Amino acid sequence: MTPSTTVRSPLRLFGRDDELATLESLLACLWRGDGGALVLVAPPGLGRTALLRAAVDAHRDRGPVLYATATPALRAVPCGALHALLGSAHTSVGPSPAAPPPVIAPDALAGRLREAGAGRPLLVCADDAHTWDPASRTALAFAARGLGAGSRTAVLLSAADTTAFAGLPTLHLAPLDEGAASALLDRLVSGTASGADAGTALGAALGSTTGAAVGSTPGVEEVDPVVRAELLREAAGNPSLLAALAGRLTPDQLAGRTPLPFPLSGGEAVLAAHAERLDGLPDRTRALLLLAAAAQEHESDGAGADALLLLRAGTRGGLPRAFLDRALFGGTVTDGLLQRAGSRVHFAHRLVARAVLHHAPWAQRRAAHELLATLLAETGDRARAARADGVPAPDGIPAEAGEASPASAPASAPAASPTPLPPPVPLAALVQWACAASGPDAVLAARLEVAAGAPFPYAERSAALVRAAVLSTEPALRAARFAAAAEQAVLAGDPALARALLARTGPRAPGAAGAAGGAARGLAPFVHGMLALRSGPAADAHEGLRAAAVLLGPYDPRRALDALLGAAEAAWAAGDAFGYLDAMNRLARTPLEAGLEHYRAGMCAVLEGRAAEGHALLRHCLDPAGGPGAPAALLRAGVAALVLGDVAAACRAGARALAAVRTGGPDALLPQALEHLAYAELRAGRHAGARAHALEGLHAARRTGQPNSSAHLHAVLALAASVEGPAEACAAHADAALAGAGPHGLAQAVTLATWARARADLASGRPGEAAARLAPLVGTGPARGHFAARMLAVPCWVEAAVLGGRLPEESRELQAAVDEFASWAARTADPGAPAQLARCRALLSPADEADARYAEALAHHGRAGGDFERARTQLLYGQWLRRRRRTREARGPLRDALVAFQRCSARAWADRAAGELRAAGEPAGVRRDAADEPLAALTPQQLRIARCVAEGATNREVALRLSLSPRTVDHHLRNVFAALGIRSRTELARLLGPQGVPGGA
Repeated sequence: MTPSTTVRSPLRLFGRDDELATLESLLACLWRGDGGALVLVAPPGLGRTALLRAAVDAHRDRGPVLYATATPALRAVPCGALHALLGSAHTSVGPSPAAPPPVIAPDALAGRLREAGAGRPLLVCADDAHTWDPASRTALAFAARGLGAGSRTAVLLSAADTTAFAGLPTLHLAPLDEGAASALLDRLVSGTASGADAGTALGAALGSTTGAAVGSTPGVEEVDPVVRAELLREAAGNPSLLAALAGRLTPDQLAGRTPLPFPLSGGEAVLAAHAERLDGLPDRTRALLLLAAAAQEHESDGAGADALLLLRAGTRGGLPRAFLDRALFGGTVTDGLLQRAGSRVHFAHRLVARAVLHHAPWAQRRAAHELLATLLAETGDRARAARADGVPAPDGIPAEAGEASPASAPASAPAASPTPLPPPVPLAALVQWACAASGPDAVLAARLEVAAGAPFPYAERSAALVRAAVLSTEPALRAARFAAAAEQAVLAGDPALARALLARTGPRAPGAAGAAGGAARGLAPFVHGMLALRSGPAADAHEGLRAAAVLLGPYDPRRALDALLGAAEAAWAAGDAFGYLDAMNRLARTPLEAGLEHYRAGMCAVLEGRAAEGHALLRHCLDPAGGPGAPAALLRAGVAALVLGDVAAACRAGARALAAVRTGGPDALLPQALEHLAYAELRAGRHAGARAHALEGLHAARRTGQPNSSAHLHAVLALAASVEGPAEACAAHADAALAGAGPHGLAQAVTLATWARARADLASGRPGEAAARLAPLVGTGPARGHFAARMLAVPCWVEAAVLGGRLPEESRELQAAVDEFASWAARTADPGAPAQLARCRALLSPADEADARYAEALAHHGRAGGDFERARTQLLYGQWLRRRRRTREARGPLRDALVAFQRCSARAWADRAAGELRAAGEPAGVRRDAADEPLAALTPQQLRIARCVAEGATNREVALRLSLSPRTVDHHLRNVFAALGIRSRTELARLLGPQGVPGGA
């Protein structure tokens, strides 16, 4: 389609390229003389009107246009909408058609449209056609169904549903994706348009009546990322709602300099359009919808409402039981607005629930919340004995509704150390009372804050603290409660909500007098630091959490301790040993429970070179007791076990930590629990189990918004794939790990991912590439690997460097690396380190010493266990023997290596061992099929060389890969050419295929 036929709009329609292309196709057919019809279906605010107007603008110079939308006055007039449509002709050819009679028969409308077209292509646009009077809808649908080739009329309708237009082609508009919505937001707040002109253009483009609000939006250079995320989350891809919400914010609020309001205001027109469907529903249906909307008002998006609670509330409210059963469990009588999924009831669209609450009179809303609160409180009454806390209840709230356990404490005050008892009233009941409050209520806010300190689910605690913040009268207390709600959202695995709540505190939460005010000043930085720990640069998280610990220390020791532990974790991920030691040493200034003190002192001793002392302290951490802090303590126990080299204890601690998180949360720790268990299983040689747990952890990290954890888990998956294969999977996971870890400074993930790629290169016979990857990590330069992981890669580097052709006597770097590894092996309790050290020394030893070194390494492997590392030593030993023409002796180690690799599913390594075994004169159980017949005349050594050459390797590269001399490779290659009757590498590659398989199969 030429530019002259492209559908255009007054302002760019963001995220509607596919829809505009569909309109282009419809108009192109119309301009060729063939008519048609299309119904644009979407909830209010998604841009139906904008697309209709874009089509009008594109067609205006090609022919007449009829465009109408039904006004409230015309909706009750039979054929009133058709009267407005036929009277809206925009054409310069011929006079406008005569005024239609009051009623138009369906079969007569087609003639009226032909008359309006006057022989030219006619575009008919019916906006919000679902609101037209029944006679107009029937006639328009009848006429649209009769359009086709040669009709020269196209009908374009917009509607909220297809009830009246069944059988017509339909295009459903989806909400804008995040990228399109973000681009629209930038345009809305850019300030390049101003005043009424901007409002008119944006209103036209969005298909809404929000022009005035949008036009008044001041120009902002850049929207704060947290504010942007909150606006996009609240708008849910609805462009009209996004425009309305952004239009109500000041430049300081958009830039993040002042707190956001709660809730965000705006969008009344969109909610009113959604609520139009409610006016025609029976009273009892509207009553049930109000109860459902009230029940989920404080829930997280998509949580829905408890069906049994709605059944009890509806019964208590006088609704017939048969009606409730059909509505809640049969899916009928609510006009499709309610849907049930298991025991939860959801609205078909989240804006419908908000529209129901917005549309209902305040007295009805309050009554619904009070009814739900009463029912939830009665549930608590049946589960507990009556208790009183002596705090007077607000008006209308039972005295016991605000009770909480004595151990509960306000989120803005220091936390109590004893384990809190279950509260006497469900927290949801208090939240419903808060929703029923007509204004600020300091007493109820305090009750909510105290109750949120009890062991409820973290999402419920966050919702309660949000309501407490809304009811607060003091700005400082309001900010502190929003920050506390954000902390609970982080623990619940909802970082987007946490950031949105932090935006309500402002860049600096205002202070208040006393301990509560002091704790409040450090709470927001603490939550910011915890968010950065999971999704931001590790260095930022380390510094932010250190600063938060200083602010919290005098007022909130528990959170100060958590901040320092988080700072230490960030430093560890970044490879900052000094930062880790600094954070751990700061912990010594506060009293710690015995297990944590042993862990702190032990880790510091190990990193400072006092290995024996550190190991003795860490052994006290291997079996922590249960309790509220069990998941974190168990994760520390797993780390201590890995430092000690007790792989079995590390696996036990990881499994216990995973069970504790799954049982009691927090959800935010699930990716870390799975990651730690996967690390332990990798060290134990259980690569399949590590892969399974890492994949589950990756899904959990994505669900809870933790990209840093995703990078670490991709590194684990790359390590598993470097053993199990295929090489493509290893490369994909390693690339994903590096892409996420690089920008955030996650040195541990970078080191492990690079090591995984190098190990896969070794398995595939590419030692040169492996050595090039590992050399910077194990060296002393700026690219040096993670302090706790780089030593693990030294054996691989030594192997790759020697197999790649670097002679031991030519390089002091190899010997220096082995000496450093020997020093590390003497300090560590890793049972496999002595065997790997002996293997490294065998690779670097002269021929008369290497035999004894390999025997020493195999003896160490026999004591340490571990099929994979033992098989690697056997493979290298067999290869060394074969290279010295001791082929009969080489077959034994190579055969053992092949069986061990097969046992631990190391496919690529097994292939390498099988190739070495064939080169040693043993077929290694390889079955030839018909595809291998061209190669039957080749010896095993010739076959290996032929496959390498077919992959594109030079003679020197083949020699390095197979531990041969270039002259030997050249000799064998000439014999291969003669045996196969070919004369070039190109013919050999064509014969074998790119993967070295006959025919490329």
